[in-house]
Amino acid sequence: MPPPENRTSSRALPSEQARATALGQAIAPLADAHPGLSGVHALADARDAFAARALLMQAAQKTLDVQYYIWRGDMTGTLLLEALFEAAERGVRVRLLLDDHGTAGLDPVLAALDAHPNIEVRLFNPFTLRRPKMLGYLTDFARLNRRMHNKAFIADNQVAIIGGRNVGDEYFGATDGVLFSDLDLLAVGQVVGDASADFDRYWASESSYPASGLLAPPGAGPLGALHQSASRLERDPAARAYVDALRELPFIRQLLSQQLAFEWAPTRMASDDPAKALGVADAVTLSQQLHDILGQPASHLELVSPYFVPTAEGVEAFVQMVRRGVKVRVLTNAYEATDVAVVHSGYAKWRKALLRGGVELYEMRSQPGQPAPGVGRLGSSGSSLHAKTFAVDGQRVFVGSFNFDPRSMHLNTELGFVVDSPALAARMDALFGQEVARHAYRVGLTDDDRLYWLADGPDGPQRYDVEPGTRWWQRLLVWLLSLLPIEWLL
Repeated sequence: MPPPENRTSSRALPSEQARATALGQAIAPLADAHPGLSGVHALADARDAFAARALLMQAAQKTLDVQYYIWRGDMTGTLLLEALFEAAERGVRVRLLLDDHGTAGLDPVLAALDAHPNIEVRLFNPFTLRRPKMLGYLTDFARLNRRMHNKAFIADNQVAIIGGRNVGDEYFGATDGVLFSDLDLLAVGQVVGDASADFDRYWASESSYPASGLLAPPGAGPLGALHQSASRLERDPAARAYVDALRELPFIRQLLSQQLAFEWAPTRMASDDPAKALGVADAVTLSQQLHDILGQPASHLELVSPYFVPTAEGVEAFVQMVRRGVKVRVLTNAYEATDVAVVHSGYAKWRKALLRGGVELYEMRSQPGQPAPGVGRLGSSGSSLHAKTFAVDGQRVFVGSFNFDPRSMHLNTELGFVVDSPALAARMDALFGQEVARHAYRVGLTDDDRLYWLADGPDGPQRYDVEPGTRWWQRLLVWLLSLLPIEWLL
């Protein structure tokens, strides 16, 4: 590993300078009218989510702090990298912190961007073997198995976007393949400073290494290749159609005219200590913070988690809630919709125990051939659920990167916002009451302890007595995987 003492020191833009930017001047009257509160706007539509990031990159005048688990080198990833470069050319300081697991194929481009005087790239928990990177797991599994799963985007320390989305076509409704239904929050006001302070904490952590000490020195080619790729995308019919569609979004006009509707509410940030990635036992975890902030649900809990692996401990906790009179509803991916079948095995083994305990289970159906825009409050239509959110007692809502699984609990670092907003919580309740019925299976248990699935169809409710969208060998594989002692890895 490169020596850490070669790192430069930097911090978020001071608040007085941030308020002097164009974004700060636009937001200041709103923030001053809501002291101590944060304004949040849900980015459920995939194209809105891309447009928000692209527009904020264009609007930033001083700083862009960007933190992601995955950054693809596809159309949207290339366009956003080009936008970061253009911002740096205008004099904006860009700090790009990426988990090294999710940067496949980007080493030359990242090295070239890092060479720009206004851009610094750091890789979190990096692989020392660059090609093929995955071989590093053979010799350094204990370290490399811990990843930075956080997703944060902060412009001029005035606007922050956090949530479930990584950077890639499947997250922004820009592909004919797998699309992810996802959710971000765009935030202004008090919580943005907290997000910036957290970015500084990760930027300076022992696991964040300057790209210059890991990547081969850049030549003239990679950055030129980035510009050529962006230019080629501008001429590509599919890419041009995507960008043209963005211009027609109502969200664009609302954001540019300062008419975007915000929900002003007390908002707290919850984040893992970056020392968690080093396996430090006493590092304060996000799950501990959520327990302190949210307490015990008193009446109902709505949980959305694409990778839901409750474990025996989680099952017992949910069942105890039900026994106290709490209504517990969970939405996760059906087998046909998941992109990680092995994780589904860690969920499937607990379905019967959850249902026996009174927990309501819903599984998002695959919905192929339905590109963005969205299907409602949860997120863009697609073939796989990716949003991570839950609501407690109709009062508080969490949105972030945290999955309800052992990996998020114990291995990866995570980030999210807790919003004290009955209005947002009511949307979650309406989601389960209205839209989930149209887009998910309701899982049930017969009197003789057999699973079945109910779905709304064109001719009314349809019942499946075998897991929908599966073949016998897939069900056998899920069962065999559920027997392996790998739950702690999922």
